[in-house]
Amino acid sequence: QVQLVESGGGLAPPGGSLRLSCAASGFTFSSYAMSWARQAPGKGLEWVSGIYADGSDTYYADSVKGRFTISRDNAKNTLYLQMNSLKPEDTALYFCAKSLWTVVAGRSDEYDYWGQGTQVTVSS
Repeated sequence: QVQLVESGGGLAPPGGSLRLSCAASGFTFSSYAMSWARQAPGKGLEWVSGIYADGSDTYYADSVKGRFTISRDNAKNTLYLQMNSLKPEDTALYFCAKSLWTVVAGRSDEYDYWGQGTQVTVSS
């Protein structure tokens, strides 16, 4: 069965960095676009970043552009999110999600599998 397992979250100071990973199994990872999304306490789900199945194109929310970098290693079936210059407003539960398509999907109903999430807390 399809599994997405996030890791790498934790506590970081403002201005610090974290690298999230999402280990995928149960499907042909290289055939699907993937995304990261987050949910802050008391707020709705926010799409953060997406990457094409072959890694040829990436997209970012304005709130993280220039600070976060999404990447993937199709040989290792793993998705990454490098987060630099972290801000307190980046505090959230971060999820990886599998798109239905080879390209980045724009709606949450275009993602058919989600991980359980990894908590990121940015605080001094």
